[in-house]
Amino acid sequence: MQESTVDIDELPVAVAGLVAVIGCDGSGKTSLTKDLEAILRNDGPVERRYLGTVSGETGDKIKRLPVIGIRLEHYLAAKARRAQDTRKKLPGTGTALLMYLFSLRRRHHIRELLALSRRGVVVIADRFPQAQIPGFHYDGTGLSGPHGDNWMIRKLAAKERELYRWMASHIPSLVIRLNIDLETALARKPDHNSVELRDKIAVASKLGFNGARIVDIDARAPYPQVLDATLKAVRESLGIVPPGVDLP
Repeated sequence: MQESTVDIDELPVAVAGLVAVIGCDGSGKTSLTKDLEAILRNDGPVERRYLGTVSGETGDKIKRLPVIGIRLEHYLAAKARRAQDTRKKLPGTGTALLMYLFSLRRRHHIRELLALSRRGVVVIADRFPQAQIPGFHYDGTGLSGPHGDNWMIRKLAAKERELYRWMASHIPSLVIRLNIDLETALARKPDHNSVELRDKIAVASKLGFNGARIVDIDARAPYPQVLDATLKAVRESLGIVPPGVDLP
């Protein structure tokens, strides 16, 4: 377990029943969160939510739009890659506005999670926003690069930082961090950029989620072992007794 100091204005609040699964591409987040949802339904109400932006499941949904889907996804993904590179100047106000809209959408998803938690629903989140390290690649802010004299982008960036500070103040009851090495990640995701994967692996190991309880899982292990270890950690954290198990 790893903890970090509180670095936001609001004290972090643990969200009851919220489990976040994080890790680099190729670590198995999608399969694991879907299987957790299916298994935990036997214990009570549970919902899985994907909290990514343009890539992953969101990108797949955009691709399925009639006529414009594939081109739109490629366009948005290209804009996101430009905005995610903090070493480059943002290409313009339009792209900055698009990135801000993605962040607003992410805040909307967090509000949905909070509502589910208040109803007693266990939520399994695939990825989770953080305010510790900038970059959409790392589920942080997207407008953290140099803005020059563009007052509109500076204003959007300031507002986005506020959004992420607020989102990060709602911490999961448990964070499952899937650890993987670059060789394994590339073997599972051969179409991905190795530099990007290396960065994601390095950043994932540093995230503390404002003191949330973090359980590290070796995602290089055979998947049944990963699933069993994760399920055990989740049930222990949430106080769930599996069906057919009697308390002493």
